[in-house]
Amino acid sequence: MQLSQRLSSVASMVTAGNCLADVGTDHGYVPIYLYERKLIPHAIAMDVNKGPLERAKLHIAEYGFGNAIKTRLSDGLAALKPGEADSIVVAGMGGPLIIRILSAYPEVTASAKELILQPQSEVSEVRKWLCEQNYEIVEEHMVYEDGKYYPMFKAVKNEAWQGLEPLECKFGRFEVLQEPEVLKAYLRKEISGKKAILQKLEGESGTKSKNRAEEMKQLIGEFEEMLSRIPEMLPL
Repeated sequence: MQLSQRLSSVASMVTAGNCLADVGTDHGYVPIYLYERKLIPHAIAMDVNKGPLERAKLHIAEYGFGNAIKTRLSDGLAALKPGEADSIVVAGMGGPLIIRILSAYPEVTASAKELILQPQSEVSEVRKWLCEQNYEIVEEHMVYEDGKYYPMFKAVKNEAWQGLEPLECKFGRFEVLQEPEVLKAYLRKEISGKKAILQKLEGESGTKSKNRAEEMKQLIGEFEEMLSRIPEMLPL
């Protein structure tokens, strides 16, 4: 089993020896990959849609892993019992949906040793939610694949966790980020794009354009501040 760079990074964060629950498993690639390499003893592959779950079943059967990787039709964590999984993976979904999934069954979420999340949107909101629930982000990745940047992170419960500062909430926890060079490329791309938008807005009149221009200036400032901090926080 060969994974995309995005899913490979997601899989790399699962602690060896942990029982895995893969929420929104789609093709079942992550549990197959990990079990094939003897990194997990067993897994539960779950999806809310019958089509993807059937595909996952077929792939699991092709590898002969049916005894170790079970499939469940499940809306989020609905079909998972507390304590059944050490690692819960929720990848490839919007941030609000990830928050809803984790919030809907708090006793199941809290019973896992680690959460491995790869939100496709509203990433800062997911980080904020983790902080509010006393989860510490202990590992961060940013992957560039097929023209897109994908942030992802591992979180563990820590009641003493002090949370994230505003820039970390937006861009990641500096000291545990594994790919600072990818983050730098992302920031430079965003700065360039937002400066182009600002230049266009400054040539326009009207309150709406002026307000939008001020918003762009603020965003550019945040991205530039983060970019300036990477060398001091993360030696390349």
